Amino acid sequence: MIIVTGATGKLGRRTVERLLERVPADRVGISVRDPRKAQDLADRGVRVRRGSFDDPTSLAHSFEGAEQLLLVSLDRTGEECVSGHRTAIDAAVRAGVGRILYTSQMGAAHDSRFQACRDHARTEDLLRATGTPWTALRNGFYASSALQFLEPARHTADIALPADGPVTWTGHDDLAEATAVILAGEARFEGPTPPLTGPAALDFAAVAAIASETTGRPVTRTVVPDDVFREQVLEHGAPAAIADLMVSIFAAARKGEFTAVDSTLAELIGREPADFRTQLARAWAE
Repeated sequence: MIIVTGATGKLGRRTVERLLERVPADRVGISVRDPRKAQDLADRGVRVRRGSFDDPTSLAHSFEGAEQLLLVSLDRTGEECVSGHRTAIDAAVRAGVGRILYTSQMGAAHDSRFQACRDHARTEDLLRATGTPWTALRNGFYASSALQFLEPARHTADIALPADGPVTWTGHDDLAEATAVILAGEARFEGPTPPLTGPAALDFAAVAAIASETTGRPVTRTVVPDDVFREQVLEHGAPAAIADLMVSIFAAARKGEFTAVDSTLAELIGREPADFRTQLARAWAE
């Protein structure tokens, strides 16, 4: 059986849908905090069990019988994130999971400027130490993050953000399809995969040009000092830790941590991944 955690989230849900196109529903199980949110999947024959990263007993039950486990990374940072991953990995080992696949990030490194990438690197260390076969899906930076940063520009026609560097923005749909391909046994990787990225690395100056062409009106790019941007984030009600995390994305981008462009994602899905122009046009058409 293939078990997917976080199956009601953006990436997990899409992965389950793509997986059901490749394997029978009775081979798929999901581990979710609230099974009620996955009733439609249960109705289609997917095994739905409650599993919380804060409750090892629940994870042992939800991972039961797993030949493969897709561990979707937690939406947490720092020790809270790594501790949750450690709990899930330990539960997977105790449950005798045959292979653990983990949604890592293209910039995973202990010396990254971006906290989430340091968390991914530490989680990969935990996987490496288990002795269990594992795969770290080095996903490209999610394009949805760029779209969130761009949301004010829909109204102001100005992308006012800190200085950045090129980032290979990559879509959830393409990553979910590639993950399903791997889970279904159509491809195999030991340890970290090559970067699973979109077709081009773009900075926000290039994004502004794309936005101008997409909307038919000029969109400018204004560089905001890091400290000013951080204060703006705080003024919108975000906690200091989140403000610092957002600023660190730009620091990491300036360092060139997210510039890799690789063909592996295209090879897995059998087509060119959606470029950022397509994703922006789709989002701004809504």
